[in-house]
Amino acid sequence: MAGGGVAALGVKKERAAEYKGRMTLAVAMACLVAAVGGSIFGYDIGISGGVTSMDPFLEKFFPVVFRRKNSGHQNNYCKYDNQGLSAFTSSLYLAGLVSSLVASPVTRNYGRRASIVCGGISFLIGAILNVAAVNLEMLILGRIMLGVGIGFGNQGVPLYLSEMAPAHLRGGLNMMFQLATTLGIFTANMVNYGTQNLKPWGWRLSLGLAAAPALLMTVGGLLLPETPNSLIERGRAEEGRRVLERIRGTADVDAEFMDMSEASELANTIKNPFRNILEPRNRPQLVMAVCMPAFQILTGINSILFYAPVLFQTMGFGASAALYSSVITGAVLFLSTLISIATVDRLGRRKLLISGGIQMIVCQVWLRVLKH
Repeated sequence: MAGGGVAALGVKKERAAEYKGRMTLAVAMACLVAAVGGSIFGYDIGISGGVTSMDPFLEKFFPVVFRRKNSGHQNNYCKYDNQGLSAFTSSLYLAGLVSSLVASPVTRNYGRRASIVCGGISFLIGAILNVAAVNLEMLILGRIMLGVGIGFGNQGVPLYLSEMAPAHLRGGLNMMFQLATTLGIFTANMVNYGTQNLKPWGWRLSLGLAAAPALLMTVGGLLLPETPNSLIERGRAEEGRRVLERIRGTADVDAEFMDMSEASELANTIKNPFRNILEPRNRPQLVMAVCMPAFQILTGINSILFYAPVLFQTMGFGASAALYSSVITGAVLFLSTLISIATVDRLGRRKLLISGGIQMIVCQVWLRVLKH
């Protein structure tokens, strides 16, 4: 079995060299629309911290926090200590966690487009509820719907991008999701900076603008072609080949189509996928898949991005300065993602991973030195 597996791997590598195709307009449009899902995720991350630093928003939904914030007799770090405010921010992530478990079988059984459309509709409903919120319950329900959209979007969009992209451009195009996420964060910071003085309804505009990319994602998802991989997996091989020819811009897709068909047959033989990934032969990949994103989040970057304006205010920044500093943070994140996209297919994933890790270590040590 081991020898057969190695031989099969060698055949697939040789076949991969025979892949034909180019960057077609169909792929470009599909990836552009699908990557909008990332921009909504980023927008929701970036918008929350700015909104929770706006006095009209706090006065309406969290009057206790509003009074503390404008009181000079309490530590800055304690002013935002409120369970309702914590529920507003954390409900999005909790809903995203739960909905991602539901999104997985939807993506597998009904296709990637189904998850993208479900995510877009959920985002749209969440944005409408937030912009029209008159009480805390309505506000949190909107956040939950946004979280559901994140669960479906994060499940379907990266997979869609990977399966639509030509092999030689897959790294860069798949990072469109990350680029869109960072662009969403930067846009949210800019929006908050512009709406902070639109009292008392500026926060509604900040939250409501999420409806624009959500609508684009929903409509785009309805018009996008399904990925060839998904069609083949669901027994629609001929249709999958036609889509593959269209998105590659050539009829010479035999090698890639054969690899997709073989991968689909292998996937369909696995009856218990979650049990299968726990087998010893899959543990290295499982550990890397779980630990790498977990360790990245444990650096604290998500908390910084989420609460940036609030964090800057607790450090003594004024309201405008805190939002402006958040804009700079978002801009650096966006520009660094552009550099990664330009170099990932040329330098490889491993070099970018190592260089990113070194940069994070240096920055963490430097912050520690500054504290003294």
